[in-house]
Amino acid sequence: MTGQGFTYDPPPEAADILHADHEILVVGKPAGLLSVPGRGPDKADCLIERLRGAFPTILLVHRLDQDTSGVMVFGLTPHAQRHLSKQFEDRKVRKTYVARLAGRLQPRTGTVDLPLIVDWPNRPRQMVDHEQGKPARTDWRVVRANDAETRVRLFPLTGRSHQLRVHMAEMGHPILGDPLYASGAAADHPRLMLHAENLRLKHPESGKPISFSQPAPF
Repeated sequence: MTGQGFTYDPPPEAADILHADHEILVVGKPAGLLSVPGRGPDKADCLIERLRGAFPTILLVHRLDQDTSGVMVFGLTPHAQRHLSKQFEDRKVRKTYVARLAGRLQPRTGTVDLPLIVDWPNRPRQMVDHEQGKPARTDWRVVRANDAETRVRLFPLTGRSHQLRVHMAEMGHPILGDPLYASGAAADHPRLMLHAENLRLKHPESGKPISFSQPAPF
C-alpha cells in the first residue's frame, strides 16, 4: 500500500531461497517488502536489492505486490530473463495463489472475467472498466468455507495489477487484510491474506517444466 500517511516499514526477515542455478533464482518473498525499489530513498529497501549481494547478475522478470508474499522467479542471465518474461507475456506460466476471503464464496469453483484499468485519481487502486479496461480473468476453487470466511486457491489467467484483489472485492468477498479494497472488520488483519503458493514454468535452458512452491504462512 502507498499513499498519504503511509510509512514503508519492510520486514527484517530474509527471503527464502527455494532454488538457484546458473540461469534462474526462485525465492519466497515476505509480505510487506517491495519487489523493486519504490519512489524515494525511503523505499530503496526491496527484494531484488537484498538479493543482489549474493546474486549480482539478478534480473527482474515479474513482481508481487508489496503486501503479497510468496514465490517469485528471477533471471540470472539476459537469456533467462528474456525466456521467462516471454513465458509470462504469453501466459504460459501457471500461477497458484492462496487467499482468505471475507464471507462464504459460492459456488465452489468459478471464473471472474472483469476488465481492469488504473483508477488514476486514487492510484495505486485499480478498477473495473468495461469500455477501456484490459482483459482480466481469474479462476477460483474453494478449499474450505464458513459464514465468516473462505479459503480459496486463485488461478490468474492474466497478470493485471491488483487483479486478484479487485476481482475478489468485486464479487463481494474482499481478501482479508486488504488495505485498499476491504473495509471494516475485513480490513482489520495484520497482513494481506494473499500468498503466491506455486509457480509452474519451463526452465530457460532445458525447456523442461519445473514447479516451485512455498506453503502459505496463514
